[in-house]
Order: sequence, then C-alpha cells, then structure tokens
Amino acid sequence: MISHPSRHCTVELQALPSRIGQVRRIVSAQLRYWHLDPLIDRAALGVTELLTNVHRHAQPDKTCVVEIELLLDQLMVSVHDHDPRLPVVGDIDEVSPTATCGRGLAMVAAVSEAWGVRPDGESGKVVWFTLTAPTPATATPSRPPCRAATEKPAHRFVTEVEHPVDGHRPQHAPARSAVAG
Repeated sequence: MISHPSRHCTVELQALPSRIGQVRRIVSAQLRYWHLDPLIDRAALGVTELLTNVHRHAQPDKTCVVEIELLLDQLMVSVHDHDPRLPVVGDIDEVSPTATCGRGLAMVAAVSEAWGVRPDGESGKVVWFTLTAPTPATATPSRPPCRAATEKPAHRFVTEVEHPVDGHRPQHAPARSAVAG
C-alpha cells in the first residue's frame, strides 16, 4: 500500500549562469519544504552540474526544464533540454587537474545513487539522477515554494498538486510562493 503522495516541482529556464544559482536555491527550498534537508547539498551540486552542461553544450538554445520528484523514498532530479546529442562521458583519470571542464557527470555519478540519459522525443534529451531520501516525507505541505515568475515568460515555475501514486501523471497547478533570488 502506498501511504505517501508523490511530490513534484518543475522549473523552466534559460540555462544562463545567473539562472543556475536561482534554480539551485529553488531546489534547496523545495527540499527543505519536503523535509529532505540531508539531500540539499547533493541535489544542488547535481543540478548545478547538469545546468552547466546545458549552458556550455546545448544547441540550438539554452532553454531547459528542471524537474524534481519525490516518489516514496526516491528523489529524481532531471534536466530536459532541446539538444538531441547525448553527453560524452570521458575517463575522469584522463582529465587534467587544472582543467575547467570534463568532471561534471563524474561528480553527478559520485553524489547520486544512479544517473543516466535518455532521448526525449526527436529533438532533445533528459539527463537525470536519483537520491535516496533518508525517511519518507510525511508532512502535507500547505503551499508549495515554487512561484510563477512575472518578469519573463521563459522563467515559468510550476508545481504539481499532490496526488496518490496511481500510475497517472498529476495535473499541473500554478505555484503560490517564491524563493528570493
């Protein structure tokens, strides 16, 4: 029997350096809200690395969607972009100690229980990682910490309403609060 509803938060953004820090703060606030504080550092590091890869490598644009979803004791963090090219994972031992790139996916692998990449339709991909939650979140949130941004339509923050895990995708509802930044 499933005793806890799933929780889901989605953030759409342009993967620019100024937005990466903002999304990191949103992810941290969402995990605090779900009482998953022990996962904040690893989730923030992983999402930073994935968004940095979108910023550096994704073409034709830098638009992407970050999703975090808690299903029972498993946190899934994923980044969807519009570039169908799958990332190339190099050998970490061959990366120079002074190199400024080439370690991102190795860091994601090191901080997560699992990670992977899959094509997303004909023109995109999803890079994801999972973290095991220390205990199932039991509090029922009164309001989600994501909020619809009004400054630019490209920065839409959406959270899904809580629902029993029944194999059906939840309906989207606009979020009602924000993280400063």
